[in-house]
Amino acid sequence: MTKPRQKLTLNDVARGCGVSRATVSLVLRGSPLVHAETRARVEAEIRRIGYIYNRAAANLRSRSASSIALVVNDLSNPFFAEFAAGVDETLADVGFVTLLGSTGESVQRQQAVLASLVEHAPAGIILSPAEGSDGKSVARVVGEHMPVLVFNRELDGEWDYLAMDNRTGARLACEHLIALGHQRIAFYGGHRDSSSCRQRREGYLEALANAGIVAEPGWRIETAPTRLEAARQVGALFARDPAPTAAVCYNDAVALGLQLGLVSRGRRPGVDFAVVGFDDIPEAALSVPPLTTLATAPRLRGRQAAERILERMRDPEVGIESRSIPVQLIVRESTCPPPTSSGKRPHE
Repeated sequence: MTKPRQKLTLNDVARGCGVSRATVSLVLRGSPLVHAETRARVEAEIRRIGYIYNRAAANLRSRSASSIALVVNDLSNPFFAEFAAGVDETLADVGFVTLLGSTGESVQRQQAVLASLVEHAPAGIILSPAEGSDGKSVARVVGEHMPVLVFNRELDGEWDYLAMDNRTGARLACEHLIALGHQRIAFYGGHRDSSSCRQRREGYLEALANAGIVAEPGWRIETAPTRLEAARQVGALFARDPAPTAAVCYNDAVALGLQLGLVSRGRRPGVDFAVVGFDDIPEAALSVPPLTTLATAPRLRGRQAAERILERMRDPEVGIESRSIPVQLIVRESTCPPPTSSGKRPHE
């Protein structure tokens, strides 16, 4: 009696052409992540051994969509809207969709959002961590094999990491204000527990130290990194006499809130008080006055984050990468020389 032929499997195809089982699966599902040369080799081996792909069974085994999860700490910040657009554009180019979640700076909410998204079996996660995040807690939720890219803030653990050069950016902002003649410069907004805020404060303090200016503790004012909270806390800038004449702000949302708060107190940003933001969101150029800020190109950063996740999906063994992206000072009308003792600017 003739022995029945053993059923061929994905492993047989993978062994025959020297690729992983996962790569064969991607080829069979028509994924654009596989390079053309590898796809041709796999397809040739399938034809050679006569493997038959049961797509219906595969669909039952795998309920996951071709998706990447994006979790941000503040969806109301236009910076993250631009970043998310860049992520989504890049994923759409390869037929993937974006699963979006927002934590509102809550670690507890972050754990719940991640757990819910993981149930949808995304192929990877891009995470801008909430303040106070713990890498071990995140790892317990997402699992050890999930490709993860951490954006904007540091998170302990073995993750790909993409951020702006926060320290250099804040130093450039502070140096710009010093060159205009300011000696009393505040650092306004953000919380010290945030790694990005800490790095920006370090750059601000470095610029002051290089100029021989002693930073007063009262010049460093913490607020939630939002426009509304920044507007509410403006009085803290003027609690002591003499008060600062300029501020390096944690981000553009804070800077725009500060400008609103200054106006409500009868002060004119760009005339009576100099303001520098950080991010260069689209609104920065259209504010009144237009905002001096550090350009970070958030949409491009989103594209880079998505490209890195896709690269790790193609090759899970690629080494961990940590990238710090240079930023550029954009000078607009929100910065000015300090007022004289008469309350006028030097040239008036």
